[in-house]
Amino acid sequence: MKIPIFTDRAPPPGGFYSQAIGAGPFIFISGQLPLDSLGSVVGTNPEEQTIQALGNVEAILEEAGASAEHLVSVTVYVSSIDHWPEVNRAYQDYLGQLEIPPARAVVPAGELHYGAMIEIAAIAYFPH
Repeated sequence: MKIPIFTDRAPPPGGFYSQAIGAGPFIFISGQLPLDSLGSVVGTNPEEQTIQALGNVEAILEEAGASAEHLVSVTVYVSSIDHWPEVNRAYQDYLGQLEIPPARAVVPAGELHYGAMIEIAAIAYFPH
């Protein structure tokens, strides 16, 4: 069974998709751009945008009753691989406290929606 997960603490879907779906023991989080809950881009550099996108992921996880500790896989899309040092630094600052960090992939994607420099999709497991 699929369960839609939605929070008003993250940007609403901008198209025909869900913020996240719970399916079996997993939570599948759609790509999160660095947008606030009203849909405006937050941050003018890759580090600020990474923090916002991860904050959106975290808000969705909390709505599902989970936390960053439950992340098993994260895919980071960057508009330019040149942003990677700043993205990686912000990612480590944000998730560096985790006992077991999630698996991660980095994909240089070129242009992202709304001129964003980063987008983050994630998979977590339900803690219960």
